[in-house]
Amino acid sequence: MDDTCRIVSSPSKMHKIAQQWTLTEQSIGVVATMGCLHKGHLSLIEEARKRTQKTVVSIFVNPLQFGQNEDLDTYPKPFERDLELCKKAGVDVIFHPKAVDLYPSSFQTKVDGGLLTKKYCGRTRPGHFNGVLTAVHILFELMKPTLAFFGEKDFQQSFLIKQMCRDLRLPTEILTMPIIREANGLAMSSRNTYLCPEQQETAACLFHAILSVQNAVKNGYTKTSELLSLTASLINHTPGMQLDYAHFVDLKTLLPLGDNINTSARLLLAAYIGDNPRVRLIDNGLISV
Repeated sequence: MDDTCRIVSSPSKMHKIAQQWTLTEQSIGVVATMGCLHKGHLSLIEEARKRTQKTVVSIFVNPLQFGQNEDLDTYPKPFERDLELCKKAGVDVIFHPKAVDLYPSSFQTKVDGGLLTKKYCGRTRPGHFNGVLTAVHILFELMKPTLAFFGEKDFQQSFLIKQMCRDLRLPTEILTMPIIREANGLAMSSRNTYLCPEQQETAACLFHAILSVQNAVKNGYTKTSELLSLTASLINHTPGMQLDYAHFVDLKTLLPLGDNINTSARLLLAAYIGDNPRVRLIDNGLISV
């Protein structure tokens, strides 16, 4: 275990550390998280350590990205466990600020990511992505990452963060890494901790729906309406599951595809499972033609 991992809560101290690293031309890799770390996060940390000289993991449950009746108050926060995982992974600094430190009482300015923030997950969670972008922009200003690593599970989020960096001329390069899955195919997520073992098996239907669509496209079925009907049927006919949305999107624009899949695309999914709590899960998969 590497006990040199530092916990920093002060934004000004984090900024000072990052400036010192930058001045000595040390590259900085950042993994921005809300904690409750799992193997998906650890794969990002491993990649950051391979590609950069200093690794920072932010652990910040961002209130701006939670809407009414969402799980801000109950979101899992096993910080001591996260700390041990970061130490074992060789993280240099854990940035663990309080909300009041990033959003003081005078705070007014937010990042608006445009029309794409209102589609897909943004339709169900209004304001969510602008809250994410605002937090990530602040974190990037403080941590000065050369590279920042995000998982493909949050495909829309990664797309919007890349767009923000491009539009606002931020110097950070965003790298998206493959989804890490459980043995049954369920995409790893901090919210999986809400699920009992039986529900975790049930929720794997998202991945199996993606596999079914990929197989159908390989066999020549390209009509998007039929493929989306197949997806909805597979998920909604799984006891305990309710589809929120399914969309095929263009890889370059994230806009919905037309009537047929004639180029590689991404199938984005979100669905609910359970009643108390009602848990919303997301997944996606590459559709190749």
